[in-house]
Amino acid sequence: MNSVQIRSAERALSVGTWLIVAGAMLYSILTVTPLAAAHTPDKWDWTAPILPLVVDAAVVIVVRLDAVLARLGGHGGRWPVVLRWMTGCMTLALNVADSALKNDLVGVAVHAVAPLLLIVTAETGLAYRRAISAAVAELEDRQRTEREARERAAEERRETAVRRAREEREHAAAMAREQREHEARLVREQAEREERARREEREQQAAREQAEREARERAEREREQQRAERERREREETERRAREAAEREAREHAARVERVARERREHAALLDGPPVNTKLPEDHARRIIAAAVAEGVAVRRAADLCGWSVGWVSARYAELRDPGAGGAELSIATG
Repeated sequence: MNSVQIRSAERALSVGTWLIVAGAMLYSILTVTPLAAAHTPDKWDWTAPILPLVVDAAVVIVVRLDAVLARLGGHGGRWPVVLRWMTGCMTLALNVADSALKNDLVGVAVHAVAPLLLIVTAETGLAYRRAISAAVAELEDRQRTEREARERAAEERRETAVRRAREEREHAAAMAREQREHEARLVREQAEREERARREEREQQAAREQAEREARERAEREREQQRAERERREREETERRAREAAEREAREHAARVERVARERREHAALLDGPPVNTKLPEDHARRIIAAAVAEGVAVRRAADLCGWSVGWVSARYAELRDPGAGGAELSIATG
């Protein structure tokens, strides 16, 4: 029998026991309640179902705790036995009391079935559970023994594998050590060759760098000379341009001075004449007015010198000072 079959049997026992307990409780309540009501004052008839419930609750406690103790392999002592038989006897007495008081032997036999079945089921279930617990313990012991044997065999296999693996590792380590020594010798020889090659390369590189440094220094000196020559030429060009600019400025200043002197002479020639009584030609009159504006001569004096009206002269003044405004005043004057 394996653990699955044992659990199935234990489940069938538990289900059957609780079905019998539930049926016996229901039958006991229905049988004992009328008896209790008949021997209870009328105003307390509602308490009649309490008595079978209390007795049956004790039966439930006994059955449940017996099942737990049997599963754990324990024993509650004599008091659980006393309680079990006392509740069984009480249930039997209460169920057959009514028929016994009526001298109904058939009723006594009928009503004794459920309590007796409950008592025997409780005892039998306890015995079954103890037997099942013993079987489970035996099965667990056997399984533990088998498991320990498997574990020992597995441990021996592991130790053998470890020993074999250690031997293989040691052999592999020896081979690897020889291989490493051979490789190290090859590496040293290769390193020596590479070092000689690097030394030669460094010497060649140093020679190339020296040659490049000398070439850079020569190129730098040439660039410095070229830069100095370029700066000298730029400086000479700047000085030449400055001299030319100064000469040009001097010539322009002299020309401006000469032009101003000439204009002042022309203005003086135009403004030094006496007043005229006739209108001078318009172009000559405009030159007089322009000289008058430049020299700050009054409008009346300019009108006397050119012979034109004050209004016309004022309009020319406005044109010379503000061409837009002068044109507007001229249009107003002519209009």
